[in-house]
Amino acid sequence: MKGHGAKFGRKKEAAVAAMLTHRNIEEAAKSVGVAPNTLLKWIKDREFATTYRQARSAAVGQAIARLQQTTGAAVTTLQRLMVEAGTPAAVKARVTQAILEFAIRGVEIEDIEARLTELERAAEETKNSKR
Repeated sequence: MKGHGAKFGRKKEAAVAAMLTHRNIEEAAKSVGVAPNTLLKWIKDREFATTYRQARSAAVGQAIARLQQTTGAAVTTLQRLMVEAGTPAAVKARVTQAILEFAIRGVEIEDIEARLTELERAAEETKNSKR
């Protein structure tokens, strides 16, 4: 990072990491050894804010990937609840409804993606034919 030298840059990098791992600004600032007001000032700095957003986005992306890895187990659990004899009728009804809603939503999303792809292709062809 640019700034007041390498030490200052390292503090900002540590602050970004602390903001991702602590509950609030005060705790993040304390862990890095700066005042909360300093951290609040850094947050207003464009470079710091951009670095923080990128780090936060990467962290969220990793969390989403971990969630996606568990979807197979989640579906298996829903299926088991739906067919097990001991599952209460209300739970079976809710699970069945959820499975149907997710399946329908999946089909709708696939349809929208296909339509969007076709529209983008047609727009590109139109653009190229006007050249």
